[in-house]
Amino acid sequence: MTVTIGRRELLAALGGAAVSWPLAARAQQGERMRRIGMLLTAAADDPESLARVGAFLQALAQLGWTIGRNVRIESRWGAGNAELIRKHAVEFAALAPDVILAHGSSTVGPLLQATRTVPIVFPVALDPVAAGFADSLARPGRNATGFMVWEISSSGKWLELLKEIAPSVTRVAVLRDPALASGTSQFAVIQAAAPSLRVEVSPDQAGVRRARAKAVTARPAGGTAQLHRNLIIALAARHKLPAVYYERFFVAAGGLISYGSDFIDQYRRSASYVDRILKGEKPADLPVQVPTKYELVINMKTAKALGIDVPATLLARADEVIE
Repeated sequence: MTVTIGRRELLAALGGAAVSWPLAARAQQGERMRRIGMLLTAAADDPESLARVGAFLQALAQLGWTIGRNVRIESRWGAGNAELIRKHAVEFAALAPDVILAHGSSTVGPLLQATRTVPIVFPVALDPVAAGFADSLARPGRNATGFMVWEISSSGKWLELLKEIAPSVTRVAVLRDPALASGTSQFAVIQAAAPSLRVEVSPDQAGVRRARAKAVTARPAGGTAQLHRNLIIALAARHKLPAVYYERFFVAAGGLISYGSDFIDQYRRSASYVDRILKGEKPADLPVQVPTKYELVINMKTAKALGIDVPATLLARADEVIE
C-alpha cells in the first residue's frame, strides 16, 4: 500500500494542535481512538523534519493506523528552544497520550523528567544508555525505547573520510554539544583514531568561528547543528574548510560530505515500535536498535569550490553524489 502526503497537508496536520477529522471518526464508532504525541526539536515548517514525519505517518498508515479513524496525532515543535521543549514535555505528561514520538536527547530527557509512565519512542538518539534513557540496549527497562543514530564505535569513520577526501589535513576541530552525554564517548573514539591518521583533533564547542586557520570541522552537534546548519556551512565555506557532517541534509544545503544513518528510514522504522506499543507491548521490553542503513553523500560543487579532487574510490562508494 502506498500513501502520499503532500507538504501542505502535512503542515496543516502537524500545526501543533490535535489532528482529527470528526466525520471520519464518527464513521467508525466501534473502533477505539488512540492518541500519539510528537515532540520535535525543529520549527513546524522545517522541511527535513516534515519529510521525516511524513515517512513515519506513511509507515503508520501501512500498519493500519488511519488519522481520524483510529488514531489522533498531537504535535509540538520546539524550534530549538530548550525552555519551550520542557514546557511541551510537561504538557504531554499531563495529556498522557498512548505513546509519544520524541526526536533526540533534547526531547527525551525533558519527557522522562516529566513522566515515567507514558511510553516514549525515539526515532534517533545518540547513546540512550549513557544518557540514562535505558538500562541497556537489549532491555531498556524504562518507559522509553527506540533507535540509535549510530554506534558510538563508528564515530572514527568521520575522521577517516575527512582524511580521505582532504589528505593534507593535519588539524581537526570536532564540533559537539557538551550537553549531550554521548559527546565525550564520541570524541574519545575520534581521538583514538587520530594517531593512525596522523591528525591532531581538538574539541570546539564554540563553533566554526574558532576553527579557521588549519582546523577542519568533523561532527557538529545534533539538534543545534540542524537549526544552524546554514550558518555552519557558510562559515566552513568562507574559511575554505573541508567538513564532514553526520546527515545528508547538510550536504544538500551545501556541505561537503556526510556519513550517517538515514533519518527518514529511522522514522519509518519507529512506526513499528509505536504500533507494537499501541497493541500492548511495553517500551521496557523493546530493545533499542542500531541503524541498518547508512548513507555516504558528497557535494561535488562544494568540493570544486574548495579545490578538492574527490578520489574515484570515494565516489564509487557514495550512495549519492550531488552535482
